[in-house]
Amino acid sequence: MRLTALISGTVQGVGYRRYVQRYARDLKVSGYAENLSDGRVEVVAEGHDPDLQRLLHWIGRGPPHARVREVQTQYSEATGLRDFHVY
Repeated sequence: MRLTALISGTVQGVGYRRYVQRYARDLKVSGYAENLSDGRVEVVAEGHDPDLQRLLHWIGRGPPHARVREVQTQYSEATGLRDFHVY
């Protein structure tokens, strides 16, 4: 399964992408986290549904200096991403 999440709030410049990467790798979820030009972060993650739901929990919390205001999610079929990268 593939999860695409768009996270808004104070999520750039606070270690948010590395935070998501750490939890994704712990959960053996593949994908990436990327800053968008509008101030949001996009997270694309592929894995088993229970692991994606756990990752979504951490996405909603964020690291200590982040302030997650909204998480928009969309699910689709996995495409075979490998590892978890930060862009």
